[in-house]
Amino acid sequence: QVQLVESGGGLVQPGGSLRLSCTASGSILSINAMGWYRQAPGKQRELVARIISGGNTDSADSVKGRFTISRDNAKNTVSLQINNLKPEDTAVYYCNADILLLQNYNARFWGQGTQVTVSS
Repeated sequence: QVQLVESGGGLVQPGGSLRLSCTASGSILSINAMGWYRQAPGKQRELVARIISGGNTDSADSVKGRFTISRDNAKNTVSLQINNLKPEDTAVYYCNADILLLQNYNARFWGQGTQVTVSS
């Protein structure tokens, strides 16, 4: 199996910063893509940012300029630096990974989610 372990969520004041991290472990041959989604109460889950193994990134317009995604390939870890947090960033943030397994097929995996709350 593959496990995605997330860390870094919490309660932050508007304008503050957080750094989320996600580490994948298990039957991994390689990671095709890895990133973060979020789901606010009453809303659909949406892409926040993701990074391909070659370094290309994709992110939501609402977070461009404030969120930066990076990856440590050697540790199978992706991090999301979140700056200038706004109340509308409040959501459960989920790590997601598209992984080529040792059994030689691709699959997607989700973390359990970490809560980010932006409030004064």
